[in-house]
Amino acid sequence: MELRFDDPQEQQRWYAVDDGVMGGVSQSAFSVSHGEGRFHGEVSLENGGGFASVRRDPDAFEPSFALAKSVSITVRGDGRPYQLRLKSTALGDSSAYRVTFTPREDTWETFTFSWEAFEAVKRGTVLSDAPPLIPADIHQIGFLIADRTAGPFCLQVEKVVINFDEV
Repeated sequence: MELRFDDPQEQQRWYAVDDGVMGGVSQSAFSVSHGEGRFHGEVSLENGGGFASVRRDPDAFEPSFALAKSVSITVRGDGRPYQLRLKSTALGDSSAYRVTFTPREDTWETFTFSWEAFEAVKRGTVLSDAPPLIPADIHQIGFLIADRTAGPFCLQVEKVVINFDEV
């Protein structure tokens, strides 16, 4: 299954959840144009903030994640570290499974992550007693930046692929 960004309606399926939920002033958005998605905005460290994120409910992902072996993303970055985050019914609402990646500037790269590569976190703290990620429990996918660096950011996303073959 591939999530591509050829459909302008895809932009409406993504929404921002930034540090404003805790008093911060970072801002982000997800836009779709010319066949790519862009997670962009500005991270601010004011008022105890420092993160920005976007999320998408995988309602149109068919077949579901249940039989998938891994997830791949093709991205181009700005040299800053990002997280691919998966929300699971196995964790509480403020928790997610994450994997960190740092895409280079001006180069499209494909990163493939097995489910075992993801770690459970709650507000940035690793949950050592969390269950392993079970693909059938995934109900949301997203990107987050929280590198403690103020300033603009932009992650370009060409596609997200749910892989049904071994990594």
